[in-house]
Amino acid sequence: MENRIIRKIRKEDNQAVASLIRSVFDEMEIPKVGTAYEDPYLDLMFEEYGKPKSAYFVVENEGEIVGCAGVAPLENGDPQICELQKMYFLPKTRGLGIGTEMMEKCLEQGREFGFEKCYIETMPFMHAAQKLYKKSGFEYLDRPLGSTGHSSCPVWMLKVL
Repeated sequence: MENRIIRKIRKEDNQAVASLIRSVFDEMEIPKVGTAYEDPYLDLMFEEYGKPKSAYFVVENEGEIVGCAGVAPLENGDPQICELQKMYFLPKTRGLGIGTEMMEKCLEQGREFGFEKCYIETMPFMHAAQKLYKKSGFEYLDRPLGSTGHSSCPVWMLKVL
């Protein structure tokens, strides 16, 4: 992973990103109903994150998309809160600090967009992800924010940017 780069998504990345996200759902046995798996734009990430105050990044290593994450306004929520969205990595990228790099890239983008806080939803069994979020300054909430449609994600966290 020495030759990896983090860059904004391109239209031609759509299929690889959707495939990566679906493969992580299958690998980790994440519920498909009430999660990002059901999002209607999963195959159109470039287009979805071309919207105002939205950005999506990929980790590319030797021509292969090996990770991804984005930031966008919190759906039906406080306009000062963004959401860290669809942060997934192939198994071979985990434990190398790439998640920390991607997290910082997304949080910096959220700050540049003018957001004051960042929200995230995750699964209770995703311990490594929660460890990264806590290390990055996210704190647990006792209820969800906004209306993301991800009813199967019962862990909610927030960070002041």
